[in-house]
Amino acid sequence: MATWFLAKIRYEKTNEKGLTKKVTEYILVDALSFTEAEARTIENMKAYNTGEFTVTALKIENISELFTSDKECDDKFYKIKVAYITLDEKTAKERRTYSYMLVQSSDTANAEKRLHEGMKGTMADYQVVAVQETSIVDVHPYELEPETEETR
Repeated sequence: MATWFLAKIRYEKTNEKGLTKKVTEYILVDALSFTEAEARTIENMKAYNTGEFTVTALKIENISELFTSDKECDDKFYKIKVAYITLDEKTAKERRTYSYMLVQSSDTANAEKRLHEGMKGTMADYQVVAVQETSIVDVHPYELEPETEETR
């Protein structure tokens, strides 16, 4: 299971009129530790930003599943709270276990639809409790580096 870190980044951004403005953006990074999360965030930001930037905060984000999209119109990320419903055999009562999913989509309705599509193979009963738009602008999952002669 991945450990997701939410990185808060502050930098100067140039708008369409050529004016620079300080902005704060949030990026989700898959890492093993706070140190690695900060290093990966800095490495990823260097590719997009030539100016100075600062990682002002890092926190662990409780995300169990990530559903990304290749569509250009899907430019937002939605955090969806899902309740898995199980039956307690001893008491015969329903028990709910909550989990959070992150879905890339264009709007809340489509985000919930994409979640249901992604959960089609799930055997457990679940219910969508809440769909919330986040401030996350990008997600960087961990990717293995290609194997070379030197790394074998």
